[in-house]
Amino acid sequence: MFSNIYRNKNVLVTGHTGFKGSWLVFWLCRLGAKVSGYALTSPTDPSHFKLLDIGINSIVGDIRDAEKVKRVFQTQQPEIVFHLAAQAIVRLSYQEPTATIASNVMGTVNILEAARKTDSVRAIVNITSDKCYENREWSWGYRETDPVGGYDPYSASKGCSELITSCWRNSFFNLKDYDSTHQTLLASCRAGNVIGGGDWANDRLIPDMMRAVNQNKTVKIRNPNAIRPWQHVLEPLSGYLCLGQKLLEGRKEFAEAWNFGPSEDGNVTVGEIAAQIKMVWPKITCERMSKPDQLYEAGMLRLDCSKAHAKLNWKPTWDISRAIQKTINWYRSFYESYEVKSLEDLNCYVTDAKNKNIPWTEL
Repeated sequence: MFSNIYRNKNVLVTGHTGFKGSWLVFWLCRLGAKVSGYALTSPTDPSHFKLLDIGINSIVGDIRDAEKVKRVFQTQQPEIVFHLAAQAIVRLSYQEPTATIASNVMGTVNILEAARKTDSVRAIVNITSDKCYENREWSWGYRETDPVGGYDPYSASKGCSELITSCWRNSFFNLKDYDSTHQTLLASCRAGNVIGGGDWANDRLIPDMMRAVNQNKTVKIRNPNAIRPWQHVLEPLSGYLCLGQKLLEGRKEFAEAWNFGPSEDGNVTVGEIAAQIKMVWPKITCERMSKPDQLYEAGMLRLDCSKAHAKLNWKPTWDISRAIQKTINWYRSFYESYEVKSLEDLNCYVTDAKNKNIPWTEL
């Protein structure tokens, strides 16, 4: 897969102990990469990263610690960096705005500066968020050329991370100087709402529902009418790996911003997702929160992924029904039998992608 580009490559993943990061390092190891991770300790208990028990070089540290970040780069000598470490919860950003900005903005600066001063680095993929866009509640999807911004501290910090990425690409990794004064290509990715087994973060719909059903409680749904672009976690990860492949191949035309989101069927309301989840696991009970707090959250958010479809030949493998089925069955197996089905899900995803002749499955 991915033209075997990752085999024996030194890969550094920041935020590897988190939900999305743990899935990424798991997949990279299956691709034969030599993976190192840099992150805080696992943010939840249970922890998907700990359950996987992946034999990688796991380094505990904070991306706000610029000197330690530099030492890690100098020691590990990565060829490609996937930067996922962040404070990733919108509602927490209201409680801890300074820490959110420090992690998501200055943390990005620290990663890019460390990469700039490490000769081994050939490619950087900075993972931001679909919430980086200046949200105008449009009924159509945001394109990569639309303005970034953000109402809440989290969204604003991700918009800033995109601006920082563009700045460093223009100032230090300029494409016209590629292969003369530098050999590093820098891209950024904005993905939709990811779901999948192993997420136990607070204030996320599916983790909240899974905790509630495990405790025989009714889950409270805060914003049932909010529309989000839902997708299984393996969908954007396949996009990140496609993009990383192009950058490692020296394809400088891919060093820019990219959206990775679901097909139109994945743009549905929170209430509809909850209803589909209940169909997979009928034991779940949920109700609308009677007096939700008034913290601002976007009501409608969609992504236009036509650029990734046309230029990267990337497209989703699973529709929303399949994504929900796989996600909820992962949790059900975990809570009822203490089985971790991550490898089974990854293998199934790859097989389904091959059956659809999706290009990244080809050598």
